Amino acid sequence: MTGVPASAAGGSGAKPVRGGKLGTAAVNQASLWNIANILTMVRLLLVPGFVLLLFHDGGYDPVWRAFAWAAFAVAMITDLFDGHLARAYNLVTDFGKIADPIADKAIMGAALVSLSILGDLPWWITGVILARELGITLMRFWVIRHAVIPASRGGKLKTLAQGTAAGMYVLVLTGPLATLRFWVMMVAVVLTVVTGLDYVRQAVVLRRQGLAAERAAAAERTAEALQATAGTAADAGPAAGAVAGAKDVHAAAEARDAAEAER
Repeated sequence: MTGVPASAAGGSGAKPVRGGKLGTAAVNQASLWNIANILTMVRLLLVPGFVLLLFHDGGYDPVWRAFAWAAFAVAMITDLFDGHLARAYNLVTDFGKIADPIADKAIMGAALVSLSILGDLPWWITGVILARELGITLMRFWVIRHAVIPASRGGKLKTLAQGTAAGMYVLVLTGPLATLRFWVMMVAVVLTVVTGLDYVRQAVVLRRQGLAAERAAAAERTAEALQATAGTAADAGPAAGAVAGAKDVHAAAEARDAAEAER
């Protein structure tokens, strides 16, 4: 674990207990403050800063738009590193699993909605991309009990294309560059739709496989239970017969004794 000590992270500075092990609270505190989570939190904090820079002075000042682009670029760069660092150095935490996708969608959603409000980006593009992202998020929750939908190469290309296109729209571009950014955005939209449909296909297949596996496991458990019941009954059969036989012998002896007493 490579997180900073709890005292450095603003914790209570708990001392090691006897045996050389840190208390649970200290371990949890240290695991949260690692470089991957810090990058994720930086990206979250950049979202409102990016929006403020973009809308400063009416939203059309080239200088402030350049500052906004810088904030957006830093956020996208941190997105490339935090997940890799978390997996490479075993820094995966529950906070990171929740905060990382939220930060990704927050910065991209803020950029698209802000650009549409300023009139630089058609609302239908913003709607298609945001609907896809929300739909895939819900789809992941739909199948999470059965399996996790892995990130595909197409999904990574989609993210790269969206980030590049949105960044170009943040900047004040004219002439051929303005035309180029439109086509880059169209590529991003196509990748968004195609990869979204592929995720839907994967989700349906994974859910069917998960349900089939659950039914097979339930049938196996039922068969085992029936087999165990049958075995118990078979084992109990001879014992029950012996008990019944003993009762019959005892009853016969009592009847003989009664007959002899009468004589």
